[in-house]
Amino acid sequence: MRIEPADVLLVIDVQNDFLPGGALAVPDGDAVIAPVNRLAARFPHVVLTQDWHPPGHVSFASSHAGRRPFETVPLPYGTQVLWPDHCIRGTAGAALAAGLEVERAELVIRKGHARDVDSYSAFLEADRTTRTGLAGYLRERGLGRLFLCGLATDFCVAWSALDARAEGFATFIVADAVRGIDIDGSLDRAFAEMDAAGIHRLTSGEIG
Repeated sequence: MRIEPADVLLVIDVQNDFLPGGALAVPDGDAVIAPVNRLAARFPHVVLTQDWHPPGHVSFASSHAGRRPFETVPLPYGTQVLWPDHCIRGTAGAALAAGLEVERAELVIRKGHARDVDSYSAFLEADRTTRTGLAGYLRERGLGRLFLCGLATDFCVAWSALDARAEGFATFIVADAVRGIDIDGSLDRAFAEMDAAGIHRLTSGEIG
């Protein structure tokens, strides 16, 4: 697939806490860095997202007495997976991965910064009403197809891709530049939802 002038590489949450040794490590998460770097050097537009939680965030298991990571709790906006404390704003864990070469990025969307609502998607927070402004930014700049990479496939990448498609953008997942957590089959479910939504999968080697 040929890269066009209005194409965007959307790099999702390639941060230290999601890499091996991090607070919420995605298996093999560091494997996305090399393909992301290769693509970021070639795409005309690069946008990043960054998980950016305050201490005591509602998605942290430590914020709910007697709860453990990966359990779920009901919240006003729906069922919430509880996570280990991670990507706390201003900490080393929240920083972008040291090996990530994304100096050409034109925008960084920080998400999950509101204490009482989680935010997986680059477009909408988990309450499904609060917008990040990314869709408007892309439209105002006349940008078109979105190529998503990063972490984690079955949560922040999938939610972002599904919302991008719902906003009317042609959306692609770069299969060798994503990795998933896979909680109780969440990875298969995410791919099924993305396939049903018309989100295409390709490898970095197919993008020229």
